[in-house]
Amino acid sequence: MSGVFEVNHPLISCHLTRLRDKTTPPAEFRQYVRRLATLLAYEATKDLHVADEQVATPLTTTTGSKLGQRIGLVPILRAGLGMVEPVIDLIPTAEVWHLGLYRDEATAEPVEYYSKLPQQHPVDVALVLDPMLATGGSAVAAMTSLQRWGVQQVKLLSVIAAREGIEAVNTAFPNAQIYVCKIDPQLNDHKFIVPGLGDAGDRTFNTKA
Repeated sequence: MSGVFEVNHPLISCHLTRLRDKTTPPAEFRQYVRRLATLLAYEATKDLHVADEQVATPLTTTTGSKLGQRIGLVPILRAGLGMVEPVIDLIPTAEVWHLGLYRDEATAEPVEYYSKLPQQHPVDVALVLDPMLATGGSAVAAMTSLQRWGVQQVKLLSVIAAREGIEAVNTAFPNAQIYVCKIDPQLNDHKFIVPGLGDAGDRTFNTKA
């Protein structure tokens, strides 16, 4: 599908294997999420616009570059929080706007419980951060909120995605870009990605019941 990028790289493959392993403890799980988020962000930001900037080196002056667009990071609470730090390390000038969404287990539909998006002055590019793209409901809801805000370019960064979720996002937002480390084949009866890695939020924050 157009606009869908499955990033193939030996490091991604190795980090993802450790992330999937059910014996990986939360502290290590968070490290692997950060590493994968860094690699995803590197790919997703290749087409950002830059402007010229004059700087003085210890020897002379030269022309360099600076970002020419306002970038917004939009983590979907709560699992998306684990992807913020590595991405903002790459883009220190980025703004962070939070969206709280959870999946109703009875209907598998997203429920919004928190939004920090302002009413005016949208960013130029929004990077939606969510480790798991399962049904696509939360991603579509987040991107709908960003569309209402007036964001012109939206990119979704997910560690693992199911084909069903990608199709849902691609149908609702055909011009959006989706960057994933791996596309898994299916969802189970409980709408979890298979083989997947379980509940990313619980594994990140050590809250599994």
